[in-house]
Amino acid sequence: FRSREFEQMEMEFFCLPDETAKWHAYWIEQRLQWYRGLGIRPERLRLRPHRSDELAHYAKACTDIEFEMPFGWSELEGIADRGTYDLSQHAQSSGKDLDYFEEGKNARFVPAVVETSAGVDRTLLAVLVDAYREEEVRGEKRVVLGFHPRVAPVQVVILPLSAKLKEPSLAIWNAVRPHFAADYDDAGSIGRRYRRQDEIGTPFAITYDFQSDQDHMVTVRDRDSMTQERVGIDRLVDYLRDQFARSSS
Repeated sequence: FRSREFEQMEMEFFCLPDETAKWHAYWIEQRLQWYRGLGIRPERLRLRPHRSDELAHYAKACTDIEFEMPFGWSELEGIADRGTYDLSQHAQSSGKDLDYFEEGKNARFVPAVVETSAGVDRTLLAVLVDAYREEEVRGEKRVVLGFHPRVAPVQVVILPLSAKLKEPSLAIWNAVRPHFAADYDDAGSIGRRYRRQDEIGTPFAITYDFQSDQDHMVTVRDRDSMTQERVGIDRLVDYLRDQFARSSS
């Protein structure tokens, strides 16, 4: 975990010196919602405000967003109210005036900074840890990566039930690809292909079978519930969009 701290995403938000508390609270909530938007379960995220004796000398306040790793709660991101320290120090060292003049208030001031600093690798690790689960299905172990559809590397997979159905299945794949991160898989039994897609976190599997030639419908399987639904090929893209929209709400 310690090696996952070197790739950082940082932002400095400039504001009025007497408004840092408001903006600090705003960015704490925005950043927390961002992690939830990646599909991380809310109960595995928490906020930890720094005590006064652990604050950096330049910080007026700081709050960490932590994730419950298998080895305990660990920091993903820190959001700090740095006051005017950054620009004041830079102005002092460079000899350049970094005051800002606000015409509406006819006042000159040194902007204050609220900084967010997030770990890129730690975020990816948290997404993976949160998504991984093992289940027993009909006496067999099922390994699943329960990725939110927004971050799943493969969002939809097309599975022909038989090699004889490759041509119409590829046609569906080509129709879906402009709208979703889609894959095509025809190797092995349908059951093994389902498990393979579960392991990489594919939310929806679309099976083209011999009945599809007759009723122009396909079977859509949901990764998490394993329920299956017959959907008309002509409305497949709209159906998938609806499913993704529900996952994001």
